[in-house]
Amino acid sequence: MTAVEEATGSVLGAPGALQPRQLIVSLYGLYAREHGSWLSVAAVVRLMVALGVEEPAVRSSISRLKRRGLLDARRVDGVAGYALTEVAQEILADGDARIFGRRRAETSDGWLLVVFSVPESERDKRHQLRSQLTRLGFGTVAPGVWVAPGHLADEAAEVLDRRGLAGYVELFRGAHLGAVRDQVARWWDLDQLHARYAEFLDRQEPVRARVDAGNGLGPAEAFADYVRLLTDWRRLPYADPGLPLDLLPADWNGARAADLFVELRARLDGPAHEHARRLIDD
Repeated sequence: MTAVEEATGSVLGAPGALQPRQLIVSLYGLYAREHGSWLSVAAVVRLMVALGVEEPAVRSSISRLKRRGLLDARRVDGVAGYALTEVAQEILADGDARIFGRRRAETSDGWLLVVFSVPESERDKRHQLRSQLTRLGFGTVAPGVWVAPGHLADEAAEVLDRRGLAGYVELFRGAHLGAVRDQVARWWDLDQLHARYAEFLDRQEPVRARVDAGNGLGPAEAFADYVRLLTDWRRLPYADPGLPLDLLPADWNGARAADLFVELRARLDGPAHEHARRLIDD
């Protein structure tokens, strides 16, 4: 696994408490791309302090993201700052559709099957391939055989090609000849995903209650809530393959979590952007 892939695994997909480096990636994804993908060090510190992160932790996290190939040091008009690397910009562009989109497969989409074989001499490619398929939302049928809903076909083909992994895989489209509902819980860890959605709802429903009460729409509060909301949410679409609802448990909470994210984004994004712009331009 490359350093960048290690970074994206930990920055984009890891469960648990939000880390400063995860918040920094969210800030760059939300606000840096409209500024040439660059932010001054001072602006990043101000943005992170507004999220309750102290300056030493900010600088340490920036250095770690630089070492992992996501940020490059760059001076603009004599001002020190960091810009997204080309690879980081690709990662964020890929994430936009996955994080902000709501596409869920229909049963009629069928299935996408990936079969791969990697020589022992290139075992690092095997690890990269497994990591990338996991990030795309594939489940495991058997060793070397992975499955995803058919609506992920174009995205999977494009990403595997761009990562230089297409030559190791064969992609097939088809239908499952059996009781597929009985299999999906074996191919994916739905219990774990359900628990992660429940944690998201536990953290974010109080935010909605506060916003409903009129106590959370000031620009500073909206900014802090929105960056944390996005950082919290973007872990989940990479773990959820978007299975058809009729294949999921009756108490599936993923749709409710997605509705909450969309609602809070609509209510917080505008004032959060206003506050971020003020901090960046200060």
